[in-house]
Amino acid sequence: MPDWHSQLPPSSLLILGIISFFGAVVSTCTGKTWARTGRTIYRAKEPSAFWWVVAIYYLGTLLFVGLYLYEGP
Repeated sequence: MPDWHSQLPPSSLLILGIISFFGAVVSTCTGKTWARTGRTIYRAKEPSAFWWVVAIYYLGTLLFVGLYLYEGP
């Protein structure tokens, strides 16, 4: 059985990494982000939760771009 990532086009991992990076940058600059539950988290009201969500965006970027580079362009 083939791996899940062998069925995806190679550029899809890079595209997901770019989307995740832009989401993290926009969240950092605006001070608000969306949680998985669909609610908005503001940096001034809930700083701990805000930075956890932004950190997950940045880690997603590293994961997707790292997998893209590991698999080879």
